[in-house]
Amino acid sequence: MNSSLVAWLTEQGIPTSYLNLSSQLIGLLFIVIILFLSYYLAKQLFLVLLHAAVLKSKNKWDDLFLEHKVFVHIALLTPLILLLLLTPLVLTPDKVLTTLLIVTAKVAISFQVARCMSASLNVINSLYRDKAHQRYLPLNSTIQVIKLAIYLVATILAISFILGRSPVYLLSGLGALTAVLLLVFQDTIKGLVASIQISANRMVAPGDWIELPKYGADGDVLEIGLNTVKVRNFDRTITTVPTYALISGSFKNWRDMFNSGGRRIKRSIIIDIGSIEFLSRDKIASLQEFALLKEYLAEKLAEISGKENNLDVVLNDRKNNRQLTNVGSFRAYIEAYLKQHDKVNKGMTCMVRQLPATETGLPLELYFFSNDQDWVNYEGIQADIFDHLFAMAPLFDLRIFQHPSGYDWKKSNG
Repeated sequence: MNSSLVAWLTEQGIPTSYLNLSSQLIGLLFIVIILFLSYYLAKQLFLVLLHAAVLKSKNKWDDLFLEHKVFVHIALLTPLILLLLLTPLVLTPDKVLTTLLIVTAKVAISFQVARCMSASLNVINSLYRDKAHQRYLPLNSTIQVIKLAIYLVATILAISFILGRSPVYLLSGLGALTAVLLLVFQDTIKGLVASIQISANRMVAPGDWIELPKYGADGDVLEIGLNTVKVRNFDRTITTVPTYALISGSFKNWRDMFNSGGRRIKRSIIIDIGSIEFLSRDKIASLQEFALLKEYLAEKLAEISGKENNLDVVLNDRKNNRQLTNVGSFRAYIEAYLKQHDKVNKGMTCMVRQLPATETGLPLELYFFSNDQDWVNYEGIQADIFDHLFAMAPLFDLRIFQHPSGYDWKKSNG
């Protein structure tokens, strides 16, 4: 084609001294026009038609090819391939410009193919995230390793094209650079090993709620990468944690709590010891009106009267006989209240226990599980239960301990 162009220029009367330059310039202009035309057709025709076909399709997976621009990267290969094919045909083969353009085309094709493969891997990763139920396979970090290998191969090919040497020649020299490569990619290697261990031991997966106080992370895992793990905290900030930190240190994973069907509530009501007393006959009669205490009181009174044979003697002689207390009855009421509550998980531990008394009073610890693990609902359930119990304590003649406030001092003085 170059010889035909030179012959045509000779017929047009171009001086011999300018034939070579003229043919090169015209050939270069022709290549540029063809490249722009091919790019325009690929973008305005091929991509538009393909985009319309994908939108009409009922499948969802093909939308990911548009989202990750796989077709865009493939379309960009068209002018690069044409540049590689047309250059030796249109331009003089033994010229520096021809060699430069061919090498540029080969290098560009190498990296563009790498970009196409990288975008395709992103599609696979997105499909996995959408379809997988248990995402313990560290696909994101694995894909990052594959991408690294792809771009490394593309770089080696590009260097071989520039130097005009075989890629095997360059690979043979990498052995001497092993120590340098290990130093440069030490974080990548550590992250890859950590990802494998995380997957094998099912330590964490995207979507899990984890806590790492050392790194200020407390929230949901968004992504497990090759070098970092992204955690979205509950204040909507993002914390990045080194992947290997998950196996080199400790962290708390709340996944099993969500899978168990219950979320623990462990909180204490502190009773003023000065308000603890035996129950009088009238108080027992008053408490027997509580549906939740009828069975407990009947059982306890029967137990006491069975041992002492005379209930009147038992209730009148507080010094020598066993008596019911208001704090014991309140504890029984709380336990009965929790066991009948529709938001308390009946299949998990539910108890009310006394903790050792302190200078602030006697703690009654409630230990049970809600059947709703959602954070907002969980806090609402917890608040409703303790609201009720704080309001019920005075009915048992019990005082909830709190440090004196300004209102207390005002009330005592006036």
